[in-house]
Amino acid sequence: MAWLSLSIQTDCQHAEALADALLDAGALAVSIEDADAGTPDEQPQFGEPGSLSRPGWLHSRVIALLDPDGDARQLLTTCAALAGLDDLPSFTQEAVADQDWVRLTQSQFEPIRVSERLWIVPSWHQAPDPQAIVLVLDPGMAFGTGSHPTTRLCLEWLERRVLPGMSMLDYGCGSGILAIAAARLGAGDVVGVDIDPQAVIAARNNAEGNGVSARFQDSAHELHGQFDLVVANILANPLKVMAPLISAHVRQGGSLALSGVLFEQAEELIAAYAPYLPLGIADARDGWICLAGVKA
Repeated sequence: MAWLSLSIQTDCQHAEALADALLDAGALAVSIEDADAGTPDEQPQFGEPGSLSRPGWLHSRVIALLDPDGDARQLLTTCAALAGLDDLPSFTQEAVADQDWVRLTQSQFEPIRVSERLWIVPSWHQAPDPQAIVLVLDPGMAFGTGSHPTTRLCLEWLERRVLPGMSMLDYGCGSGILAIAAARLGAGDVVGVDIDPQAVIAARNNAEGNGVSARFQDSAHELHGQFDLVVANILANPLKVMAPLISAHVRQGGSLALSGVLFEQAEELIAAYAPYLPLGIADARDGWICLAGVKA
């Protein structure tokens, strides 16, 4: 049997309402993505503690899996009206073959060797090296499986920096992978913050699955304290906007690492953080860089 995948272009004001309407109308599954993902217009999701902002992309893509026997255009017309859209949004559709979705998803994720002693291993795989520090991490709704260059740059930086008992803040924690890695490497007080409540839930579950103690919270709640290590793997624009906020959580003598930054964006990030602490390029991979520095 084949299913029908409907890809709909909309905006952040209507995406969630449209997704809800499609689910209520019988869609088997619905997801919301950044329609500009992978382009220079990609929009990061970020928030500051105490803010009431909510996730959303200016250009959103709603993807719905439908029964192929229905009238997709009529269904979308009805749902668009329920979502408050005056006009029928632009959409495409394609047939999707029925298959074992769980097995297909799992086959896309293999163990990742970060370094000599650090591996990321999905729960359905056995650890390739039982002597290594293994981070058990399943892909979920939150970003951060360890395969992206920026995540690996941060993991490598943490491996070089973490000493037993250090405190660590993972700002924009996603799946919690960096916070979990810090805890497994010996950090003591570990905290993760994210704007997305689903990311906070995923991070807590992943920490529990790895048997580590870490606290995760929504960025809508005020964050207190300073830390020995602060890592923010987001994107250049929010990192620049939040320079005073992120820097304030680095204790005197503590270290900060920023990633999600392209090589050509280094100078503007270094300038944005210069009033708070000096940054330099600590490492690079595939055009992405990790900036790091110590707060005097």
